[in-house]
Amino acid sequence: MKPGRCARMLAGVAALAAGVALAQPGTPPDLAFGAFQRGYFITALQEAMKRLDANPKDAVAMTLMGELTHDGAAVKRNEAEAARWYRLAAELGDREGQFALGLMLLRGAEGVARDRAEAHHWFELAAAQGQAGALYNLGVMALEGEAGAKADYAKAAEYFRKGAENGNADAAYSFAVLERQGQGVPANLVDAAHWLKVAADGGNIAGQVEYAIMLFNGEGVAPDPAGAAKLFMKAAARDNPIAQDRLAHLYVLGRGVPQSLVDAAVMRQLAEDHGLKDSPLDAELAGLTAEQRKAVDEALRKRNAFASPVIQE
Repeated sequence: MKPGRCARMLAGVAALAAGVALAQPGTPPDLAFGAFQRGYFITALQEAMKRLDANPKDAVAMTLMGELTHDGAAVKRNEAEAARWYRLAAELGDREGQFALGLMLLRGAEGVARDRAEAHHWFELAAAQGQAGALYNLGVMALEGEAGAKADYAKAAEYFRKGAENGNADAAYSFAVLERQGQGVPANLVDAAHWLKVAADGGNIAGQVEYAIMLFNGEGVAPDPAGAAKLFMKAAARDNPIAQDRLAHLYVLGRGVPQSLVDAAVMRQLAEDHGLKDSPLDAELAGLTAEQRKAVDEALRKRNAFASPVIQE
C-alpha cells in the first residue's frame, strides 16, 4: 500500500477546529458546566446567571452564556448576542471566549462581520494560554498565508506541534503530515507515525487512515496488518471511502483480517458509492458466485448506509 499524496493529506488541514472546551483543565467542577455537559441547558443557564449576579466579571460564565446563545440551548439562538458574550469574556482574558470569538470572526455570522485579522488576534491570545483549537487554527492560517504572503510551513508546524501537545487531534494529524513530508520541519517518519497515532486515538479520521497505511507498510513503525485493519474498520464505520477501499483490499488478501470476498465486495461497494474508482479491485471481485453476490446484496441491505464490522479492542 502506498501512502496518499501530500495534497490529499493536506486537505484535512484546511478544516477549522470548532467547539469550546468549557470545562478547562485544572478548574473545579461547578453546577453550571456540569449541567451544560449533561445537556441540562435550563439549569446551566440558571446557574450561569447566578454566577454573573454574584460576580458581573465572571468571564467563564460569560463564555457559557455565549455557548448557550450560540447553540440556541435554553434560549433563542442569536449569533450576534453570542458574539457579545464571547467578546465580554475574551476581553476579560478567558481563553475559551477568545477562541470562540475568533471562530465567529473568522467565519462570519449573523450580525458578525468576517474579520480575519481580528480573529488572528484573539486566536493568538487564546493560544498563549494553551488553547489547543486556537493553536490549530493559527497553524491553518499560517498555511493559507497572511495578507497575500506565501504559506509559512515552519510557523504552521510550530503551531500544530503545540496544539498537538495540548491534546488537539487535528493539530497532531497536521503536524504529522508536515513532518512526514519534511515541510517546515525536518522529515522524521518515526515521529510522524507517533503523531498520527495520537491523531488516530483522538478520533481524527484522516489520522486513522494514514496511520493504518503506515502500520500496514511498516513505515516509521513495526508492521502490523491486524492493527491497520482495525483502524481501517474504525474509519470505514465513519463512512470514509478510502478506508472502505483499503479494507476491501485486505479482505481480498486475507491480511490482518480473515479472507472474505463477500466482505471485500461490501466494502468496495460502499467506497464506490462515494465515487472512488479502483479498477484492479473491481477485477479481483468480478468472479463472485451468484451465492456470494446474494450475500453481498443482503449485507448492504441490512446496513442502511453502513454499520461497522465488530471491532475487538
